[in-house]
Amino acid sequence: MGAVVRLPYLLIGLLGVVAVSSAAEKKLPIEQTSNELVEISATALVDREQIRQELGSDLGGDIVVVRVTFRPVSDKPLQVSLDDFLLVSAKDGQRSQPYAPSQIAGDATLVVTPQGARNGGGLRGNNGPAWGIPGVGSSRRAPGNGGNAGNSGGAASDDAKIETKHSDKEDPLLAVLTAKVLPEKETTETVSGLLYFQMVGKLKPKDLELHYKGPAGRLALRFRP
Repeated sequence: MGAVVRLPYLLIGLLGVVAVSSAAEKKLPIEQTSNELVEISATALVDREQIRQELGSDLGGDIVVVRVTFRPVSDKPLQVSLDDFLLVSAKDGQRSQPYAPSQIAGDATLVVTPQGARNGGGLRGNNGPAWGIPGVGSSRRAPGNGGNAGNSGGAASDDAKIETKHSDKEDPLLAVLTAKVLPEKETTETVSGLLYFQMVGKLKPKDLELHYKGPAGRLALRFRP
């Protein structure tokens, strides 16, 4: 009779182990994911020296660079768009969509301050306590952190002035960022390139998840520790 009494507890223990194992298996795949339409692989560069070696600049910090390969696995053409991607920090909940190259190293910045406009050149040129929208002239909305798009200060006051300032010299970094960015196009072929995300604070690759939501459906992956 004793064995009969203990058997249910043994089964409960085994079911608990299975449940824990199943939960572990539901973790996002590492650096590669796929469905019936596309395979996406990615690696993250979070170290400033790694980014400098890749681009010739560390982009001023608070930028994570993700190298992405997008491979359609059917004959159906797929549109590749930067806006299909989202980088999420599992550490602190930050969410960021990619910057276009002109938003990092563009020749124009729209800024608003109580005293007037501050001049700047893209994300890196916005060096004052102002509310700025880098890369004016680009049709892409300025992505940001946690819904704080392009906002490095506070809301503009009613008497604030708004101006667009253009630099006389093109930032040479713009050509590098443009040449290496993930190309936006419709394709049946494999395309590769970089995505530039703003992420504030010290993060490790294992803290980050890359989410895709586009014509090929929804996919997500995490990065190798």
